[in-house]
Amino acid sequence: MSLALCIMAGGKSMMIATTLFSLSWTHSVEKTEWVENWRVTPQGLELIEARVKGSGAGMDPGEGARLEDGWWVWSPELPVVPELVLASSGATVSAWRLCHAGGCGEVGAKPGQPVRVEACQR
Repeated sequence: MSLALCIMAGGKSMMIATTLFSLSWTHSVEKTEWVENWRVTPQGLELIEARVKGSGAGMDPGEGARLEDGWWVWSPELPVVPELVLASSGATVSAWRLCHAGGCGEVGAKPGQPVRVEACQR
């Protein structure tokens, strides 16, 4: 059994053959970039690192954060989650940007149903 990343949006689904991916967006108030690195596991999705370019309203760096080239970087100690549900309002500063070894793409740029991201088998 090999794992993959499944993305469901607007009644469509896509499977990506990867076990590592990043999710980034621009904070709607501070207009600052936020990046999270995730791992696909048999139990679900594991957040392995978070980075934020600055700090401000609702985006304080996590415990143990260190400043690297203008980014606050830390490794959150959170449980594995079964899925990520990303809002898709079309009214935010940016869409969600999902990157993996095969490239990057945007999700949730237009108003619609939330985007669901989860571990799946291929």
